[in-house]
Amino acid sequence: MKRIVVLFAFAVLAASLASCGETDPSGADARKDIRLSTKQTGFVEGGNDFAFRFFAAVDAKTEKDYVISPLSMQFLLGMLLNGAKGETAEEICKVLGYGSGQTAAVNEFCRLMLDELPGLDSRTKVSLADAIFVNKDYPMESSFRKTVARWYDATARELDLTKADDALRQINKWGSDHTDGLIPAILEDVDPNMLAYLLNAIYFKGIWTNTFQKDLTSEEPFYLESGATRKVQMMQKGDKVLYGINDMCQAVCLPYGNGAYSMYVLLPVGKTSVGELVRSLDNESWRQMTSAMSEFEVSVWMPRFETKYREKLNELLTAMGMGAAFNPARADFTNMFSTGGYLDFVLQEAVVKVDEEGAEAAAVSVAGIRKNGSMAGEKVAAFRADHPFVYLITETSTGTILFAGKYAGIDK
Repeated sequence: MKRIVVLFAFAVLAASLASCGETDPSGADARKDIRLSTKQTGFVEGGNDFAFRFFAAVDAKTEKDYVISPLSMQFLLGMLLNGAKGETAEEICKVLGYGSGQTAAVNEFCRLMLDELPGLDSRTKVSLADAIFVNKDYPMESSFRKTVARWYDATARELDLTKADDALRQINKWGSDHTDGLIPAILEDVDPNMLAYLLNAIYFKGIWTNTFQKDLTSEEPFYLESGATRKVQMMQKGDKVLYGINDMCQAVCLPYGNGAYSMYVLLPVGKTSVGELVRSLDNESWRQMTSAMSEFEVSVWMPRFETKYREKLNELLTAMGMGAAFNPARADFTNMFSTGGYLDFVLQEAVVKVDEEGAEAAAVSVAGIRKNGSMAGEKVAAFRADHPFVYLITETSTGTILFAGKYAGIDK
């Protein structure tokens, strides 16, 4: 059996887990849970399987700080899947963590998240949006338009891509509007040979259930994996939360608002590196470890930080198993355009800000389709995140992963 990793990372069957923070279960702002059928639980497992593999693949590419949104990428690939056929569709399905021919399951998972996530906590803002900007010279299949409108609330808008400045302004404005301005420009230019640009945006803003005291924040050392140190603004507080430790890491669960959303922070211990910790995360290890988490009175130290990350993901997604989509000779997107086309690029930009009050995070994922030829009793623990760690923002009842990142103290 795989080595058990500790908490953090997203619960797949977390509907049975308690919230990691104390909230009033009978209050007006009581936590709302997403009730999953057995079938829907399988959708979440598939989604989190993709999230862990996506997280590990990004981590392998960089030593610096980063933040990603697996959920945003799932929505983008889900829309692409509905436009694909044959080998192209099979590969996208498998990369997303589903079996061949499971487009309907992907759609149902995305629809469930779209309907349920925004309304779980009045003190935590979560929004998801999808859009397709279509080259006016190339008609999109009507059946595809209807499908993405039904499952993703994605409206297809026609643009004159020969008027590059205006088209670029409209696409970037959409991304900025749906991320509260955190991502003002997702594209640097547009290409008149593109058939369409597909986009997903996700925005999150949560206030800690118990905030950090600003007057306790002070400059303290942060120890890099290279052995060097740097100064950071270290926040601190005492809080009764779920906590755990094993031979790889310590983990603490910090809830937002009424507990519907949380940030898990995993801190390597001993000789474990952040990379080893990320690679060890999967559905099975998480399922085993969450049952061992218990409530402690924890002294938490954690840097105040802001991370921005932008990455073109063609090579990463090809390595994960969907190379056909990027190959003009093999790609089949005829469900989207009768003339076909191939995936020219996939790009994601994400931002996270963490401070004493809470966290704000956003991501925009975009794809360009190009035309062919062109425990008992009270326990006490200390959690000092003064060396590189990973973090994930999750929905409590399903364990769905909205954002994941690494703080290594290296921002350039």
